[in-house]
Amino acid sequence: MVAPGSVTSRLGTVFPFLLVLVDLQYEGAECGINADVEKHLELGKKLLAAGQLADALSQFHAAVDGDPDNYIAYYRRATVFLAMGKSKAALPDLTKVIELKMDFTAARLQRGHLLLKQGKLDEAEDDFKKVLKSSPSENEEKEAQSQLRRSDEMQRLRSQALDAFESADYTAAIPFLDKVLEVCVWDAELRELRAECFIKEGEPRKAISDLKAASKLKNDNTEAFYKISTLYYQLGDHELSLSEVRECLKLDQDHKRCFAHYKQVKKLNKMIESAEELIRDGRYTDATSKYESVMKTEPNIAEYTVRSKERICHCFSKDEKPVEAIRVCSEVLQMEPDNVNALKDRAEAYLIEEMYDEAIQDYEAAQEHNENDQQIREGLEKAQRLLKQSQKRDYYKILGVKRNAKKQEIIKAYRKLALQWHPDNFQNEEEKKKAEKKFIDIAAAKEVLSDPEMRKKFDDGEDPLDAESQQGGGGNPFHRSWNSWQGFNPFSSGGPFRFKFHFN
Repeated sequence: MVAPGSVTSRLGTVFPFLLVLVDLQYEGAECGINADVEKHLELGKKLLAAGQLADALSQFHAAVDGDPDNYIAYYRRATVFLAMGKSKAALPDLTKVIELKMDFTAARLQRGHLLLKQGKLDEAEDDFKKVLKSSPSENEEKEAQSQLRRSDEMQRLRSQALDAFESADYTAAIPFLDKVLEVCVWDAELRELRAECFIKEGEPRKAISDLKAASKLKNDNTEAFYKISTLYYQLGDHELSLSEVRECLKLDQDHKRCFAHYKQVKKLNKMIESAEELIRDGRYTDATSKYESVMKTEPNIAEYTVRSKERICHCFSKDEKPVEAIRVCSEVLQMEPDNVNALKDRAEAYLIEEMYDEAIQDYEAAQEHNENDQQIREGLEKAQRLLKQSQKRDYYKILGVKRNAKKQEIIKAYRKLALQWHPDNFQNEEEKKKAEKKFIDIAAAKEVLSDPEMRKKFDDGEDPLDAESQQGGGGNPFHRSWNSWQGFNPFSSGGPFRFKFHFN
């Protein structure tokens, strides 16, 4: 009896006639086996039942070597190959069994089943018909009849698929091929045919899936690897394209199309890798030039144009060139409205340009597609703070400088405005009061923007001189009246109380 849950039991669920393996009895004289071969067969059977497939296979190898004419040794080895998922290796053993013992219906039925899976319908039908003519058991007869009906159905569906393909009706061909491949799962030719249909219908990723299966089912299938590589290349996945074309060249290093394609992909791949390294090094101008070269190298594949512009948009944003970033990011978003990277980079550029409403819109759009992205969440919060801050006092606007201004630019602008708005320059009381207020704002702007820590707080949307924005409440230590600002040197880059400064 077969133990429930054993390897052989599970095999029997899929292939009922494999249970013959365990219960098979043979006469020593009939098989002409010696004691050593019998020992290998018995030990192999026990190991198979215990699920120790590799050890069982070794025993059956030894049995075949000890008696090359023993059909039982071949049959049991074929069973182990099938249990290991190695149907290609099992098929020659089953054929040998049938050559040695023509009336072994279990082996013929099993071979027919494998041939059916491989799509060799005529050969499969021949096996099933011979099983029916060889006085099979009741179960074997039912199985053979069932498989014959299935094979007839596959013949009809395959014929319909081929007719549709020849008529260029790829939409109609695909459902027929789907049904055939549910049964003929190892038919490499039909998978390649369906891949062609998917390509014609504009579904390259489905085509790749079928071609990958075909590359494993058919030995030395350089054509499949070549097609997979070209499809990945057209999809913009240059790294996978390079990997697949290398597989083609491993099989045939002189393959002309694979070699030509390899040189093309390798060149593009090298350029992109170089550009990404430049970005990591912060050399954004050089990276931009490199991606512009990528677009010139491969102008006919839209995916490389989009990806290159996406990275150029990123470079401009990181290099604090907001006008250029907004322009290129917008071009990307016209082609791909849901491109999260372009939305984030354009939002950052909008922040530099103080276009806070637009930045908020981009961050919110990006968040709809990736709500768990911390960078988007932080960017949105910052944009909202800056919008609120812009409705109050803006130190950058007070000094008339951009948000990405260097410290030297800030000091220069401050000195110019301090000279212009110093209250000593005004005699009229009303004008003097206005100048005093303006002067205080100018000095406060210089105080905040020339101090890295205070400037960072302000850039993050918090005014370090605003009591309301300071946590913990209380008075504002930075709040000063005009009197407290008198007597400082506007040409100093340090604190306000250096030495008295008067205008004549």
